[in-house]
Amino acid sequence: MSGPIQAHFIAAGKYHDIDYARLELLKLMAEEPRIRATVAMDYANTERLAACDFLITYTCDVMPAPAEVAALRAFLDRGGRWLALHGTNSILRFLESGVVDAPNEAPEVMEMLGTQFVAHPPIGPFTVEVPDTGDPLTRGMSDFEVVDELYLSRTTAEIETLMLTRFTGEATGFTASQWQDAEVPILYRRTQGRGEIVYCTLGHCRGHYDVAVFTPFWPHPERCAWNYPIYHELLRRCLKWASGELE
Repeated sequence: MSGPIQAHFIAAGKYHDIDYARLELLKLMAEEPRIRATVAMDYANTERLAACDFLITYTCDVMPAPAEVAALRAFLDRGGRWLALHGTNSILRFLESGVVDAPNEAPEVMEMLGTQFVAHPPIGPFTVEVPDTGDPLTRGMSDFEVVDELYLSRTTAEIETLMLTRFTGEATGFTASQWQDAEVPILYRRTQGRGEIVYCTLGHCRGHYDVAVFTPFWPHPERCAWNYPIYHELLRRCLKWASGELE
């Protein structure tokens, strides 16, 4: 057996049950005893990142500072792997009108990630298409239905889409609210230097106390893709990829 696999996990942000996502992802990492993970709430520990084989982020409206952006780029340039989940590419600004904007305030980060969150419609069902079944991340998988928060994004750099969906309709409450015949990446790869990013937009979760700015108690916790075995299988494959065991 080879040696340990060093991982850094950033789990933080707004409007999501970060505690739930953090625990579920740590449980999946614990299935591989060689993974030795540290956990943080921001990008500040650049020294730890430099010592790691891979990075996982499950965040919402959490962006790195300029020095941390440089550390992320250096991590990728030397061959690190970044598994970015759900809201990692989100910047949210509530305007006086009450709608939510997604401003281009971190272009270097979004260029690294390959997409930037723009809006989402209300949580609901959609079909995830799997056009590339030859990739190790999607081999043997077929199209599936899921109920989740559909992240609509703009593409900021070249990506290799492995899963996608399509959307026409209204993203209520966002400045970019009207969408027509949009092809929406759900899972994709992107190279950066000698490293690589895999991004999966599935996996929204919200507990009773995660939107206190709107209501003190959210009556119905949301688990979305976390309720589906195929999502856990996809995360397992992503972790194998991040560990260098799935090429």
